[in-house]
Amino acid sequence: MAERKGEISRKTNETSVSVRVNVDGTGQSKISTGVGFFDHMLDQLARHSLIDMEIEVQGDLHIDDHHTVEDTGIAIGQAIAKALGDRRGITRYASLDLAMDETMTKAAVDISGRPFLVWNVNFSAPKIGTFDTELVREFFQALAQNAGITLHILNHYGANNHHIAETCFKAVARVLRTATEIDPRQAGRVPSTKGMLA
Repeated sequence: MAERKGEISRKTNETSVSVRVNVDGTGQSKISTGVGFFDHMLDQLARHSLIDMEIEVQGDLHIDDHHTVEDTGIAIGQAIAKALGDRRGITRYASLDLAMDETMTKAAVDISGRPFLVWNVNFSAPKIGTFDTELVREFFQALAQNAGITLHILNHYGANNHHIAETCFKAVARVLRTATEIDPRQAGRVPSTKGMLA
């Protein structure tokens, strides 16, 4: 099977975003968004999903980080959707509880073609350093909508906001890794009784 790759360039008055992904990669990443904490989270997303990611963003950071984070999520989602094509042969579903120190977060995904985000995560502070915690949800909303996936994220517990955010990214990475893998028992079929996932 050919490597599943996707490339998206997206330019608006607020951001210029370039994303390349290889779903069949090894988790290599080259990321520059201008937002340090976000770069760290995206590195976790690539590393633990084994999806190679090259991400270059110039955004209106003199205003705030919102447009940069949201538009990056849009472009990553579109690139993953492009790489998966008709989603033939994929495992499709995955669910995982991920622990990090005092924190535990669950992620579940259905690569369904039906975008939906269920978000049950609360932060105890509005910022992690200079990063707005509300932008974690904005990123995953943009990712789910544009990748065409149903994504549920539930933080069971945690005290450290950095850990809560990081477990969200790592848990989503791990379920994406499993759900996008080719299932040899599918024999190249689309894993749906409808015959399509779009």
